[in-house]
Amino acid sequence: MPFRSDAFRRGRPPASLPFAIALLLAISPTSARAQAAPPEQQAEAATTSPDSIKQREQELEAAREQQRKASELQEKLKADIAAIGQDRSKLNQQLIDIAGQVRSVETRIGDAEARLQPLGGREREIRSSLDSRRADVIEVLAALQRAGRRTPPALLVRPEDALQSLRTAMLLGSVVPELRVRAEKLAADLGELVALRKTISTERDALARDRDKLRDDQTRLAALVDERQRQQSAVEKDMEAEGTRAIALSKQVDSLQGLIAKMEQDLKSAAKAAATANLQGTPATVNGKPNLGGFKDPARLSPAVAFASAKGLFAYPVNGTKIRDFGGSDGAGGAQKGISLATMAGSQVTTPCDGWVVYAGPFRSYGQLLILNAGGGYHVLIAGMERISVNIGQFVLTGEPVATMGSTSLVASILATNASQPVLYVEFRKDGTPIDPGPWWAANEGEKVRG
Repeated sequence: MPFRSDAFRRGRPPASLPFAIALLLAISPTSARAQAAPPEQQAEAATTSPDSIKQREQELEAAREQQRKASELQEKLKADIAAIGQDRSKLNQQLIDIAGQVRSVETRIGDAEARLQPLGGREREIRSSLDSRRADVIEVLAALQRAGRRTPPALLVRPEDALQSLRTAMLLGSVVPELRVRAEKLAADLGELVALRKTISTERDALARDRDKLRDDQTRLAALVDERQRQQSAVEKDMEAEGTRAIALSKQVDSLQGLIAKMEQDLKSAAKAAATANLQGTPATVNGKPNLGGFKDPARLSPAVAFASAKGLFAYPVNGTKIRDFGGSDGAGGAQKGISLATMAGSQVTTPCDGWVVYAGPFRSYGQLLILNAGGGYHVLIAGMERISVNIGQFVLTGEPVATMGSTSLVASILATNASQPVLYVEFRKDGTPIDPGPWWAANEGEKVRG
């Protein structure tokens, strides 16, 4: 709030000065008394003060409430899964819906953290500026108080008094405008600091709520994924043996194309998936355009839309920022054959398209690798995850959760760049040759197909 000049002329300090003084005291991290006390006394006071005891009681109650909610969530999950039973379409739809919610909350969390970063920086700038001007602030406030409270000298008692009065008047005439400008600048900084603190508090509250929701959604998603894989295992009894054999076969090849060929020829479940993909006819179109209504059927066992016709429809498999594009440098002297997306730790990975899993496991320098046969000679490769939650031979739907990111990059070519966050690598292939995936990605959120 700017200080009004008429307050100076009336001979009293502005009404906002006490507020300014209080805020100046508030920007100091500790009081003088606390600083003067020995560390032992500070620690003892912290553990025995009524406020500290009350805070610990509140924390204990919050922990109990959180435990109660977790127990209720587990019971609800059991009931929901029991209600789903063996209904594959219901399970698939729930998986896609919850995975979509998880990614939506991840997006909100990322946006909130991006907004908080500059706000926090600006708050530190203002606090630093106020701290550096503390002596100046004290001088201004003291001068304003003296100007408002000091009784004027008697002009007719002594000449010295008259001279002093004249000098004081002359001094105030030149100093008060400067004090007013300095005080107004101080008030503006303090006002911005208060507004920033309020905004930061609001953002942090929203962020905390989103993180709580994300944790609950991830718990629900994990339970649904476990149920999906349990049902899948009941159908494919030899899944574990197939997975072990797949990893053994992967060690016999040194290229991605060799891996795809090896899997689809030598591994029973992958070969069956590839054969099914080759036997499927081209999905029906509407007036020559892809029939997007096919994505609404969660019980489908083949792609809703032909891969070649799905340009402009796919969402990225993970929330993230593209750091390498197709055709750019791969960091090892070659050209990038796919795209690389920097993500948050623990991010959910979903399928960009329908397809059959022909490989799921570690491979060479790619970390955990997932390969989908999307039909029509197209394959989608996704690498760099920490954990994959689908099995070879399984048919997965667009938007279905299939993997989770770790906390660091697991792709060797990305590690060479000292990337500090997890990175997902995505590659599209047609008849064994890498192709530019750019035309398949949706231009905006409204055009994406998530199942």
